[in-house]
Amino acid sequence: MKSLTRLDSYLGIEGQWAALLTTSTVDTLFCTLQWQRTWWEQFGGDAEMLLLCLKGDDGIQGIAPLSRSNGTISFIGGRDVNDYSDFLVSRGTEHSFYSSLVDHLDGEQWEKLELSSLPNHSPTLVYLPDLARARGYQVEVSEEDVAPGIALPEDWELYLQSLSKKDRHELRRKFRRMDSLEEEVKLVKYSNPDEVDANLEQFFILMRQSKEAKHRFLTPERERFFRKIAGVLAKMDVFRLFFLEMGEKRVAAAMCFDYGGARLLYNSGYDPSFGYYSVGLLLKAMCLKDAIEEGKAYFDFLRGPEPYKYDLGAQDTSLYQMVVTRS
Repeated sequence: MKSLTRLDSYLGIEGQWAALLTTSTVDTLFCTLQWQRTWWEQFGGDAEMLLLCLKGDDGIQGIAPLSRSNGTISFIGGRDVNDYSDFLVSRGTEHSFYSSLVDHLDGEQWEKLELSSLPNHSPTLVYLPDLARARGYQVEVSEEDVAPGIALPEDWELYLQSLSKKDRHELRRKFRRMDSLEEEVKLVKYSNPDEVDANLEQFFILMRQSKEAKHRFLTPERERFFRKIAGVLAKMDVFRLFFLEMGEKRVAAAMCFDYGGARLLYNSGYDPSFGYYSVGLLLKAMCLKDAIEEGKAYFDFLRGPEPYKYDLGAQDTSLYQMVVTRS
């Protein structure tokens, strides 16, 4: 049985990390080295990094991006900003990786292993519970949240036809009401790093304005993280910043990521004084329409069961949490 090797840092494995992701069952932006490294630099704090890898004849076959704090081992990346988390495991090596992972954990100091934000197709849900129970560990798996999304059709009209009659009628009615305004209404999109940086402040203003909960969520620490990750992802041509403009005024904003053939709606905000025109919902619909026009296959609304997602036709997928307790 091969054993896991502990790495001191992310240095020197950028290419192998990226290559491994493309062969993993779970290939998500939140598991990229760029996302994880940026999160660690901002939120790592006093936690201990446990960056483990399984090496094979052809290179790295698996990576366990973990950290340890106060007797608990968890994924690098908090569930407040990470919508998905998992191990990186090359297809066909799952049993070897998870067996080696349990072997390694036997020799580490910990009381709980808390694995949050596992997508429903994660091999971790298949392999780890039985292997951990065989060592005498207690394992609990529970549904943590939902991540609604839509498989996108080829054009906007087909998308509209996929909605329920009520939702289709409501969406068209809202667009007609907005179109009746005398001011020009348009969608603006930024992806260039310099343009993203120049317009982020307006996004944060609209995010804070939209809801008190979002105002509380956007702490200075999280705002610094969002600014850093925006710069990193813009350089990767992944970051998309959208605004809905009425005349000269920006009335809604959305932060999206384009990754792996999908568009991910990460966060948003709007000016409540324009709530009558449903500007927040309509901007999201316009982001979805833009994704269809760009040939995206999936629109991912990410974590949370907010009603607007279902108004736009989303279907739930589940996120799971696994807690392994040492006897």
